[in-house]
Amino acid sequence: MKTLDEFIVEKQQEFSQATGDLTALLSAIKLGAKIINRDINKAGLLDILGETGSRGEVQMNLDLHANEKLKAALKARGEVAGIASEEEEKIVIFNNERSQNGKYVILMAPLDGAENVEVNVTVGTIFSIYRRISPVGQPATEEDFLQPGNRQVAAGYVVYGSSTMLVYTTGYGVHAFTYDPSLGVFCLSHEKVRYPEKGTMYSVNQGNYIKFPAGVKKYIKYCQEQDEATLRPYHSRYIGSLVADFHRNLLKGGIFMYPSTASFPQGKLRLLYECNPMAFLSEQAGGKGSDGTGRILDITPEQLHQRSPFFVGVCSMVDDAERFIAQNPE
Repeated sequence: MKTLDEFIVEKQQEFSQATGDLTALLSAIKLGAKIINRDINKAGLLDILGETGSRGEVQMNLDLHANEKLKAALKARGEVAGIASEEEEKIVIFNNERSQNGKYVILMAPLDGAENVEVNVTVGTIFSIYRRISPVGQPATEEDFLQPGNRQVAAGYVVYGSSTMLVYTTGYGVHAFTYDPSLGVFCLSHEKVRYPEKGTMYSVNQGNYIKFPAGVKKYIKYCQEQDEATLRPYHSRYIGSLVADFHRNLLKGGIFMYPSTASFPQGKLRLLYECNPMAFLSEQAGGKGSDGTGRILDITPEQLHQRSPFFVGVCSMVDDAERFIAQNPE
């Protein structure tokens, strides 16, 4: 078996020609993931379930717990100048000499789908790495975090399910590592992951159907129609955790959709913490990420918590969704 650390060392030259940087950054994320994995497995015993309203909106206690664990792991690395988190209102700058010399910033969704933990359903962590654009040697700025997704140098997720897996890309394919708890290491289990050529599944919260734009409604009906040539009707699969739905569609072939709704006209998922990293992974696996009208990675963000409609998966399926949306403007 090849471990994550061994694999990264082999592929180090692929990461911005920065010797040792990827190893250090992913080691910090790996450590945080191990702690989160341990705590999820005994969440009911640690009294970290339930909700809070610390930011004027409902947050799960486990979200905040995961955020603190990852933040602490990343703060300990001199390569990280600061972080932006779905659970933090503002950017977090690591104001020490080592961090000010750090070349990278990290954006993250510490625990996607945290409410699923209470019913023992798969959840995940999402991360995205950018090279800072502010001068090294000074504190990072918000500008470092407001970069379009096409400038990501690495992105990935950890899925906590029947097994725990870390999946990442540095722009040279997608690789997945399964955690062996008996050894305490992530081992290579899927190298150069690619979407199947044709997809057969669609993932969307159909409980919001009445609130969807007309084009999305017609695409869903298209997915449900009988047509052997295109393998329709597609199977409907929806977990309610972006990481879990994305991971299944990546391996089995499908499309994940979270369109705009009457309640969330700009979409609900966060561009920086969820859409961009998943779109980067999708493209590296031969798929596509879109806001329904164009490439999501080309959007220049204006706000840390900016939201966006999101369609990601097998290219032909995302193309079909875009076509129905274009043909049925509101």
